[in-house]
Amino acid sequence: MQALTLGLFPLLLPNIAQAQVGLSPLIIESKLDKGKAEGVITVSNPEKETFRARVYPELFIYDPELGFKTIPSDQSSIVPYLQFSPRELEVPGNKERKVRVIIRTPPSLPDGEYRAVIFTENLKQSDIKQGQLTTAVVARIGTVVFIRKGNVSPKLTVDSIKYNSQKKSLELIVKNNGTATGYGAINWKLKQGNQEITNGVFPKVSTSVNSQRNMMLQYPNKADQPSLKPGKYQLTGELSWKYPELSENKNTVPFTVDFDVPVELKFIEQKAPNTGK
Repeated sequence: MQALTLGLFPLLLPNIAQAQVGLSPLIIESKLDKGKAEGVITVSNPEKETFRARVYPELFIYDPELGFKTIPSDQSSIVPYLQFSPRELEVPGNKERKVRVIIRTPPSLPDGEYRAVIFTENLKQSDIKQGQLTTAVVARIGTVVFIRKGNVSPKLTVDSIKYNSQKKSLELIVKNNGTATGYGAINWKLKQGNQEITNGVFPKVSTSVNSQRNMMLQYPNKADQPSLKPGKYQLTGELSWKYPELSENKNTVPFTVDFDVPVELKFIEQKAPNTGK
């Protein structure tokens, strides 16, 4: 039997993870006040049967290619300063329990953004059968915690775009040159000359401090859409985000980026004629 753990936010078998553990909120944002910040996580059980869960923190980053990813350590970790109670809890069916989160930091902590994810993991495994294979699924879902000290904020920009001929997709590079994580959404239009080819909306994607995210804009995304022919193209639109993420403070930046779709070179193998010698 193979063991599989579902992480934040459950990307694989998401209906299983969400059915086993309910969590709110999924994001906690707070500014340090005299070296202290706090919050509350609500763990709910949507099923009839009681479950036990453990609560534990890990450090994470938003990887340019993979997105959410846990890592062992870096200078932006808030894990050493996290306190929460209880660390293990029992949630009866159709009930909820509270987990209190407290952050206490030393006065010497430099200004900046610090982060962690607090996972709630159901201690009961679920067995999922797929043909002859049985997989033991451990559901966990997490609340990401951002703690900020001093005057910090994200600064998102659309840096560049390139056409991936193998994947038949547009790869848009968004950079964050600010001092806090930003969650950016994109409204975009693809044009060639004065003709609009297609448009779309890319949902919010997170970009860490001094990092970038590679956003894949699928085209063609419909069966009746032709592939892009070689030539010059333009992507225009707006990149928008809120800061703090749970506020109504919206920032919008227009962008225009030009790119080329190159001619694909095809090599044909030509065999030498058989001379019979």
